[in-house]
Amino acid sequence: MDKSLVLPPNTGVMLCGHGSRNQLAVGEFAVLSERLRERLPGIPVEYGYLEFANPVIHQGLDSLRAQGVSRILAVPGMLFAAGHAKNDIPSVLNTYAAKEKIEITYGRELGVDLKMLRAAGDRVQEAIDAAATDVPRTETLLLVVGRGASDPDANSNVAKVMRLLWEGMGFGWAEVAFSGVTFPLVSPALDHAARLGYRRIIVFPYFLFTGVLVKRIYDAVDEAALRYPGIEMLKAPYLNDHPLVVDTFVDRIQEMLVGQNLMNCAMCKYREQVLGFEAEVGLAQESHHHHVEGIGGGLENCPCKGDCDSSCRDEAFCKLHGLPWTPLHSHGHDHPHDHAHPHDHAHPHTHDHGHALINRNALPLIALGNAPDHGHSHAQAHHHTDPVEHHHHPYPHADHPLGPVTLPSVPGKLAREAKRR
Repeated sequence: MDKSLVLPPNTGVMLCGHGSRNQLAVGEFAVLSERLRERLPGIPVEYGYLEFANPVIHQGLDSLRAQGVSRILAVPGMLFAAGHAKNDIPSVLNTYAAKEKIEITYGRELGVDLKMLRAAGDRVQEAIDAAATDVPRTETLLLVVGRGASDPDANSNVAKVMRLLWEGMGFGWAEVAFSGVTFPLVSPALDHAARLGYRRIIVFPYFLFTGVLVKRIYDAVDEAALRYPGIEMLKAPYLNDHPLVVDTFVDRIQEMLVGQNLMNCAMCKYREQVLGFEAEVGLAQESHHHHVEGIGGGLENCPCKGDCDSSCRDEAFCKLHGLPWTPLHSHGHDHPHDHAHPHDHAHPHTHDHGHALINRNALPLIALGNAPDHGHSHAQAHHHTDPVEHHHHPYPHADHPLGPVTLPSVPGKLAREAKRR
């Protein structure tokens, strides 16, 4: 698409991220917003997070309104559409749009995109170019590591990226792993890969930015290199603000303007009977992050120096270094909430070819592009009055032997090293 994108008057862009305890990751996300400002001269561009960092999303939206914006194009800073892109961010935007009477159009995730694939190929090639030895690609195994989600559609997209990189670059073999939630996780995937007999394994985190999870991936590679000294292990850099990544974000903005903002509802577990996830059809669209907006970030004076690896989630580590200890928040919390979500789920999640979620119960709209309504209402109001249990739907394979049960009981490399001393 045209790089010189022109937006209508009084239109602003909101980049919506998850947030991280790792301050380097937060800084990289802020840099991405600067790259978008460079590509959209004269257009107000702000950013915000769901949790762990400031500004939170509503603060970024406030800033756009203060600049005179009357229409906001909100872009999820997400590679694939899982819970954050499908539920948490739209819930926050819907609530804000209804309260402030402002039009918010919500874009789609970056997704499986040829520009993103070329950016990924560049990052993998950077690892090859920096290697001390020359190993043919046919004797190399590529391990693509995704975030991991409780949404099988998002997880399957990581597998598609892996296959396209494998076939496009001609590696001898390729595998998929995940940093959490689902299976296989990185460590068991590397054990499996090592048995396949390849001279080199390249581990590529298909992530936008650094953070706790990318550090976890690289730590697993270092540990595998000690277990398998006869195999060269390379750590490819993550995507970051590669120019083609920025191009893809600009494409997503233009899609909202021209009505091409089509999401993949055909494989959505909330709309269709996805094998193994049938119980989640028709679940309410709601945020699980409103109670931790802007809190839970990395600690000052932590030995990580802002490059958080989650060691501060270990109580003994915090006591050793005189740090306040706060356990990870639970989505099964029982503090008072009234999550009144008039989602109109009296019908299956039917959808028109437009695949647009449009809030018709509260004006102005938060619309996914300019496509027709499919009859699924997403108005919601958050009132903190009545105690209501509020949690994620359980992932059906949480106890899979190659999944999260393989993670170390002590989070963070710094904390584990402290326990060994």
